[in-house]
Amino acid sequence: MTPAALRERLLSGAELALLDVREQGVHTQGHPFFACSLPLSRLEMMVLDLVPRYTAPIVLLDGGDEGLAERAAARLAQLGYTDVQILEGGCAAWKATGGELFSGVNVPSKAFGEFVEHHYGTPRIPPAELQRLKVSGKKLVILDSRPWEEYQRMNIPGAIDAPGAELVYRVHDLADPDTLVVVNCAGRTRSIIGCQSLRNAGLQQVVALKDGTMGWELAGFECERGAGRVAPEPTPAGREKARAAAAQVARRFGVKFTNFGKAMSWRAESSRTFYLLDVRTRAEFEAGRIPGSVHAPGGQLVQATDEFIGVRNARVVLIDPEQVRAVMTASWLNQMGWEEVYVLEAEGDFGFGDLTLARGPRTPRIPAYPEAPAVHAADLAQRLVAGAVLIDLSSSLRFRRRHVPGAWWAVRARLAAAREKIGAAKEIVLTSDDGLLARLAAPEAAALWPGVAVQVLGGGNAAWFDAGLPAQAGIERATTTPDDVWYKPYDHEQEKDYEKHARAYLDWELGLVEQIKRDPAIRFRTYDTHA
Repeated sequence: MTPAALRERLLSGAELALLDVREQGVHTQGHPFFACSLPLSRLEMMVLDLVPRYTAPIVLLDGGDEGLAERAAARLAQLGYTDVQILEGGCAAWKATGGELFSGVNVPSKAFGEFVEHHYGTPRIPPAELQRLKVSGKKLVILDSRPWEEYQRMNIPGAIDAPGAELVYRVHDLADPDTLVVVNCAGRTRSIIGCQSLRNAGLQQVVALKDGTMGWELAGFECERGAGRVAPEPTPAGREKARAAAAQVARRFGVKFTNFGKAMSWRAESSRTFYLLDVRTRAEFEAGRIPGSVHAPGGQLVQATDEFIGVRNARVVLIDPEQVRAVMTASWLNQMGWEEVYVLEAEGDFGFGDLTLARGPRTPRIPAYPEAPAVHAADLAQRLVAGAVLIDLSSSLRFRRRHVPGAWWAVRARLAAAREKIGAAKEIVLTSDDGLLARLAAPEAAALWPGVAVQVLGGGNAAWFDAGLPAQAGIERATTTPDDVWYKPYDHEQEKDYEKHARAYLDWELGLVEQIKRDPAIRFRTYDTHA
């Protein structure tokens, strides 16, 4: 597909999955606005959830003439995808023909957050002012709109974790009309969306913390680490207030609803792509869910839409028996320009009649793969002493933090480069976080080291560390450039230049407002929030 044809397709409103098959860290250096990151290295582990319909139209891209898109196309064909094209000339041709390239991750969502603040005038409070109010005894509550893992890493002192779509659901028992509510995240997007969510739901004493925890630390204040405060389940009175607020939001923002029977008929259609996304907390999802649904907590779905929905203009149904979180999420997806987003109406005790629910953790959809001979963690040390070569395919970020002593670090899509770096070997052992990526890569390694025994570490790195075996840090034994993943500013917090990374990130987010004006395919919607 030529760049000109791709532009026409993006403007047409038809379904399309635009997939960047370079490693995520390379993707962040510049890509078309609507391109989702699907690294060739992890393709099988991601694609079936990202693009659930085998006949969905797919356009693959790389940097241009790298051969990655061709390799990905062949792999998708093996998996059964039937409508796959390659962007001619990749990102280089897109830019050369006047296309805009965007750096960073989750660009549509990040740009939308900046658009929301710019359009609605979402109020914000500087860190110094928040600190002054805290010292003064002002009646306030700080709500951290990030998932638990991010909140635990660092948070504003005293903040309570209330991720994304949970804010409107849980706020009414935490703040009365006289309480100032301050919403924060690590940077800007979830602070802005969270604050504006509460304001759209009728609360007016709400502000976003300017630049989140990054802004807090850049202003000279310290964050808490390892806090455990979580917004509690709403009381019956709080739940009724949340439902009433969500009903008003649904009217204002044109939220659409559908019933279970209709949703299931859509799922059976072969001509449209369908996503059934459960926007509740993970604990609720694992306690009982519709079979085939995918967990996409509401706040993260708005924050990282491109990680959950790979086919633009697909049909999306959101699940939340309480309705509140699904309505708030749908209201934002509507504003982001999604045409067919529906909230599943509740029926019966759970909300979906006599349906037999699935329970426990959901395993991502992964195609069948050949089993490889496995080495137990207890035996690996002896194999290494005897001359076996251990190649770790986990991310460079995780490898830096902790890996099996003596391991080489490599990227699956660049195993040929690893072969040149490592050279000959009499035995190869592959490992990864849980061993799955290693098993997928085993046939490729066997082709690169013909005649050499290729095995995998059973259970991957997790099995090694769970056994209490030694660990090593650093990335001295790298076989390629560590640009496989995007490093968050906080991943540099032990470095002297953390402040530089944090300021650059915040500047990048602010700059997206002007950049999106140069791409005619970007169409955010506005509504009268006072209607």
